Amino acid sequence: HCFGLPGLIASFRLLGRETPLHIYGPKGIKEMLETIFRITETHKGFELVYHELESKKSVKIFEDSRIEVFTIPLNHRIYCNGYLFREKEKDRHLNMKEIAKYPEIETCDYHNLKLGKDFILSDGYVLKNEVLTTEPSKSVSYAFCSDTRYHESILPIIENVDVLYHEATFLHELKDMADYTGHTTALEAARIARKANVGKLILGHFSNRYHDLNVFTDEAREVFANTFLPKALEAVKIG
Repeated sequence: HCFGLPGLIASFRLLGRETPLHIYGPKGIKEMLETIFRITETHKGFELVYHELESKKSVKIFEDSRIEVFTIPLNHRIYCNGYLFREKEKDRHLNMKEIAKYPEIETCDYHNLKLGKDFILSDGYVLKNEVLTTEPSKSVSYAFCSDTRYHESILPIIENVDVLYHEATFLHELKDMADYTGHTTALEAARIARKANVGKLILGHFSNRYHDLNVFTDEAREVFANTFLPKALEAVKIG
């Protein structure tokens, strides 16, 4: 699903974007986009940084101080990846009631305390970090698995994620068609969620043959109860 990307990039230019845009996609995505821009004489107005992917193993493609992003190799008709977004371990919380007992601890020391370091008083006494801080908030994770057949090799990658989005194009009565077209049934998506021990499953990518989408949750919840349908512009709390 890449045909909307040229229009999105053109819209960014019209909206005045100036910062570089990083694009992660299968090998050939650069040639496709640059050909469209050349033929249509589209002026981007900002830098496009291409990251072409071709590995059939999960690889880290992005990292900053807060999160890591990994590919999830899928099994579709063509090369396709999902993506795992995982928060890094968060800083510990300051126990200000305890810290206030020790005037030697200054604001400039808070950073080290949040990182889990002990504090040494001027007389040499060591204040243990667990006394001065409390446990950090739980880090959360989200896996996005787009077009794919039922593919158990992704289980170690998505194990224990808080939220999993997984395609469910057909109901299980059309499993043969799902296999042929490179897609998954609602029942199979639920099996993936159960085996990976995820917290919440969100289904998507439904065939337009189905007018009542509740049939997807009806089927999936037989295997994985915490299954939901997506809603337009809905914000989903993770963790």
